[in-house]
Amino acid sequence: MLMISAQLVTSFIASAGFGIIFNVPKRSIIQSGLVGMLGWICYYSLTTYGLDVVPATIFGAVLVSILSYTCAKIYKTPIIIFTVSGIIPLVPGGVAYRAMRQFVENNYDLAIQLSAQVMLLAGGIAIGLMFSEVVNQIVKKVFIRKD
Repeated sequence: MLMISAQLVTSFIASAGFGIIFNVPKRSIIQSGLVGMLGWICYYSLTTYGLDVVPATIFGAVLVSILSYTCAKIYKTPIIIFTVSGIIPLVPGGVAYRAMRQFVENNYDLAIQLSAQVMLLAGGIAIGLMFSEVVNQIVKKVFIRKD
């Protein structure tokens, strides 16, 4: 239980902190932190229960996108405010660092493996955000038609 609490707090702080860095309006910092926290908890829970990191990243990104869209509608702000801050915990910065370190240490086999993982995770983020937006557009066209 202590581990999940630490995950909740640190992912919220990371998302809200990057919201501050990206000049998110003060009234939206808490919401952007919550979006990032929930996206990270989705990812963390799925990987804890044995799902591979790439599909877990996709699911986390889809959740971030859905929550961002919902918050944008509720608080009447642009969706990008919540998406950029919310996706930060899913960015594979640690893996990218380890890949670069392996290149510097001339351990090219491991460096290429880690670089491929970074590309897959970054692609998973992009796919998750894109998939959610495509589903959103389809729902709008099918269920909310203007006659």
